[in-house]
Amino acid sequence: MTIEDDIKLKFLGGAGTVTGSKTLVEAQGQRILIDCGLFQGIKDLRKLNRDDFPVDPGSIDCIILTHAHLDHCGYIPVLVKNGFKGLIYCTQPTKELTEIILLDSGKIQEEDANKANRHGYSRHSLARPLYTASDAKQVSSFFSEHEYNSWVFITPTIKFQLHNAGHIIGSAMVELKIGEKKILFSGDMGRKDPLLLYPPKKVDHVDYLVLESTYGDREHKVVDLREELTSIILETYHRQGILMIPAFAVERTQEIIFLLHQLKDEGLIPNIPIYLDSPMAIEATLVFDKYPSWQDVSKYDLSRMYESIHFISDYQASKSVVMNKKPKIVIAGSGMLTGGRILNYLENHMKVAKNMLLFTGFQAAGTRGRAILEGSKFIKFFGEYHEVNCEVKSISSMSAHADRIEMLNWLRDFKTLPEKVILNHGEPHQADSFRVLLESKLDVLVVVPQLGESIKL
Repeated sequence: MTIEDDIKLKFLGGAGTVTGSKTLVEAQGQRILIDCGLFQGIKDLRKLNRDDFPVDPGSIDCIILTHAHLDHCGYIPVLVKNGFKGLIYCTQPTKELTEIILLDSGKIQEEDANKANRHGYSRHSLARPLYTASDAKQVSSFFSEHEYNSWVFITPTIKFQLHNAGHIIGSAMVELKIGEKKILFSGDMGRKDPLLLYPPKKVDHVDYLVLESTYGDREHKVVDLREELTSIILETYHRQGILMIPAFAVERTQEIIFLLHQLKDEGLIPNIPIYLDSPMAIEATLVFDKYPSWQDVSKYDLSRMYESIHFISDYQASKSVVMNKKPKIVIAGSGMLTGGRILNYLENHMKVAKNMLLFTGFQAAGTRGRAILEGSKFIKFFGEYHEVNCEVKSISSMSAHADRIEMLNWLRDFKTLPEKVILNHGEPHQADSFRVLLESKLDVLVVVPQLGESIKL
């Protein structure tokens, strides 16, 4: 048996779903976890967060984190709380953003549990958070930060390097070399021409590729993004409505702000108040300012893009903006309406027909965002059902995920195709559709693992 034999991948999340990404690599007596995400969306998935972890957290040697979104990092505090003692490898921006996102997640879980207990809408006698803000803070001491394209040794015969994935700032693909075998984990793959970032790195060859399939069954519309956003803003403004934009705190919020800055600067939209009502997004924006070289935008534009934005951190100030019915643009989390301050705006303004709810990213199955996009006229939050009577639109072209053709073309640039492509991070139809495309166009072996399945390489 050679040194690279007996490599096993176990899919503990992000298989058959776009959430909870966790892939356990077992080789040469090491256990390496690629991502450690929180399950979100439908109740059956969220319940998995409460299950005992399939392996002893104390037996995991390290975690390699592709990026800071909650579905890739949000479960780390649970592992730390239950005995994980290894290092968490990632880029510098990912470390800083993960700390912000985990702290916010812990606070929200505490607030939700307290609210459920006060109002009695928990099905349990006492609602408890999965982890607290205090638990989230414990994670900071485990991070080990690294640059792109630099080999890091885990053992003398196992090493990895991080490559730009173009998804959010600091996002990375993980090239893991075990003996002479190379495995590439795409994490979330960015667009071929991101708005703020450099495009995903081109790769020559790996033996095995674990590739996301979020948009494996579709292509992003080819539209003029600025024109589409301008039209939506003017339409809402002319009827004196409020434009509500639920957005992820990292990347999507900054992209929207960049576009709004351009449109205002060129006089294409009126001087309407724009509010960023998200403490987490404001903190994330400070991280963006700290790493200008990681972004494909001039320092001049970066320095000016936040000039016309009102930053709202204080909760009382947020309540005041929520209750104000004058025309405005509000950007608030969360991006899929799973929580956050956007729900306060929906509670007060979603029932009014002149207002607009604009989605700017993927809405996972089981989320309130997906329900609204699929036509639900009532959604439940804060223990009650709320009517959806405002206009609802979606700009899918703002997605930070590569679509099926962008990923296909990225693969076509390989000098030698992988021996096997393993598709994860996609709902079943998306992954299977992408499997058929890759097999027919590239003549490559493609497999789609189920949740909990192990694959021996």
